[in-house]
Amino acid sequence: MEQRRLGRSGVVVSDICMGTMTFGLQCDEALSHRICDTAYEAGIDFFDAAEIYPVPPSAELYGVTEEIFGRWLKTKPRETVMVATKVTGPGHGWFKPPVRHGKTALDRRQIVQACEDSLRRLDTDYIDLYQTHWPDHGMPYEEVLGVLSELRDEGKIRVIGASNETCWGMMKACAASENYDIDRYESVQNNFSLINRRCESELAQVCRKENISLLPYSPLGGGVLTGKYQEGTPEGARFTGYLNGTGERQKRMAQRFVNERTLETTRRLIEIAADIGTTVTALAVAWSRQHDFVASTIIGATSVEQLNESLEARDLILCDETMQRIDEIDFEIPTPMTEDGLRRL
Repeated sequence: MEQRRLGRSGVVVSDICMGTMTFGLQCDEALSHRICDTAYEAGIDFFDAAEIYPVPPSAELYGVTEEIFGRWLKTKPRETVMVATKVTGPGHGWFKPPVRHGKTALDRRQIVQACEDSLRRLDTDYIDLYQTHWPDHGMPYEEVLGVLSELRDEGKIRVIGASNETCWGMMKACAASENYDIDRYESVQNNFSLINRRCESELAQVCRKENISLLPYSPLGGGVLTGKYQEGTPEGARFTGYLNGTGERQKRMAQRFVNERTLETTRRLIEIAADIGTTVTALAVAWSRQHDFVASTIIGATSVEQLNESLEARDLILCDETMQRIDEIDFEIPTPMTEDGLRRL
């Protein structure tokens, strides 16, 4: 497994990261620990959690993922595992914080409290990468980064990162860091996949010019790029309940991932994968790893078998011809997760 540095920091991580948002809901503790063991033995030393996990979030399960992962963490030498987690920040659409009465913000009290709570649930003295899960554009970046810098000075976190942030937000944060001589975001964790290539248009330039690492999540497009939606909505799949349910907001969100454009893109990618003797899952993860502004691609799993399929990408390098064939699909069906095909970020 290749090792890459997070931004300009001293933290170096495996170029595949194990996501944990299924732990405690789709995966019980025993299965969660087996997934972690399999990932660790394969060379993954980077694990990503959040205070609000598992997803979809609920008041009853709030923080359970960190607790499950924390108990596994105790079985390994702490210095061999890079731990990432997140402070929620304000709600976003269907992704609403189920505690604190939904009134979350990235202010001093909530950031400090969230960090202390995560340290307790993870049962560790420090967090390697602490991230703002959703931006709070109503708060001055100098205040947010200032509080995070203090936590770093106290030894509770090593590196600061953002998630679901805009190009404008990242540049404002960079300016605040420089102007106030405080810590900066060394990474940004955004949705990036073969059905959502928006990061390539603007955010990639921010990452390259400012030496900030992208940590793509959902490289399999919420499971669409495994091919399992090609023949309909499979039972138990992430978006099946949303598509067949009555919740209009959740249905619209699912339709961004599962629609004619994403399914046609996946069909063509399946052909390319077959031609080079691999699966479309491995192809999608390998494609993500092959970007110069990406430090580590976050994968998820609800079974060891699913994890092993993604791990087939760890030694897979896509040749120029294959990358060109992939780009041709994007030229014909640009950004299929948007209705009009326009790139936005």
